[in-house]
Amino acid sequence: MIELEGVPELVDPVMVAAFEGWNDAGDAASAAVAHLEREWKGEVFAALDAEDYYDFQVNRPQVWLEGGVRRITWPTTRLSVVRVGETGGRGRARDLVLVRGIEPSMRWRSFCNELLGFAHELGVEMVVVLGALLGDTPHTRPVPVTGTTSDADLARTMDLEESRYEGPTGIVGVLQEACGHAGVPAVSLWAAVPHYVSQPPNPKATLALLNRLEDLLDMRIPLGELPEDARAWQLGVDQLAAEDSEVAEYVQSLEEARDTAELPEASGEAIAKEFERYLRRRDGQPGQPGGHASGGTTATEGGSYLRETSGGPGRPARPQEPREQAEPREQAEESQEGGGAPERQDDPENRDGSEGREGPDASGGRDDG
Repeated sequence: MIELEGVPELVDPVMVAAFEGWNDAGDAASAAVAHLEREWKGEVFAALDAEDYYDFQVNRPQVWLEGGVRRITWPTTRLSVVRVGETGGRGRARDLVLVRGIEPSMRWRSFCNELLGFAHELGVEMVVVLGALLGDTPHTRPVPVTGTTSDADLARTMDLEESRYEGPTGIVGVLQEACGHAGVPAVSLWAAVPHYVSQPPNPKATLALLNRLEDLLDMRIPLGELPEDARAWQLGVDQLAAEDSEVAEYVQSLEEARDTAELPEASGEAIAKEFERYLRRRDGQPGQPGGHASGGTTATEGGSYLRETSGGPGRPARPQEPREQAEPREQAEESQEGGGAPERQDDPENRDGSEGREGPDASGGRDDG
């Protein structure tokens, strides 16, 4: 039995989780949970025993100095609580249980059971797992975010895709399946990161995930400097792409394919739904600090910006010949789940310890639902 001392009774709590590694292209998902912790001053109340779940030769501990004394931080998964008042909860209070860590190296079933034990003790009503995948998506367009669930009723009521993926999976897929067996409603939100600029961070993808989470939970999330960081990131990638004619040509081909695929979506119903989302975001927010960009994930749309970025993304990899785009429906399903060979990262430490990061193929698919 998990006993939680010092944790107050929570109001309509939702668990929001993200894991570094294979499920976290561009660190977009883990950065989103870190943003929530920072903006709402989350208080850590529990950490899983690192000895039980991590291979320290894969995820090495970090040594640091505190007042001349050497300390070691062990890789693990930590849980924190943030209290969202009535303003953030759109007229009603709602609390979040945030889970942030590294995809475990072993004992995944025990890992999920331990997280679900905390969820049960805290009265969590729903689990939302954030993920990010590599895909054939241009950096100049709004970041695609796909919401999936294995619960058919939840898919209908929350306008989500019902997952039908079969193939290799990561901790996001395993945790969602464990939630289903435990009778806990679970949703996964996946952001697609351009595979030709996969180096972290990717604030534009992080912003898109937070906007989608905002809609899902019907709450206002303070964004702070994230919209400006996203604009600076896009400007940096614009400049890098302009330096290489092949990369620029490849990006243009992705833009054309994306625009063509989305033409059927420009229906009256889709336009009305987007306008309704805009009004929800605008309502009651003029003049508030950390305001939201209107229009969902289009916050960083619009080509070049005039702000320089420091330490911007690395040079985009020289692309191969443009690959065939999947049919729109197939693309959506693959975005939920994936199913291709993982993309190799340039990080010399390869901190998640896998042979590659995210598992999507060139068509933007991935694993997990």
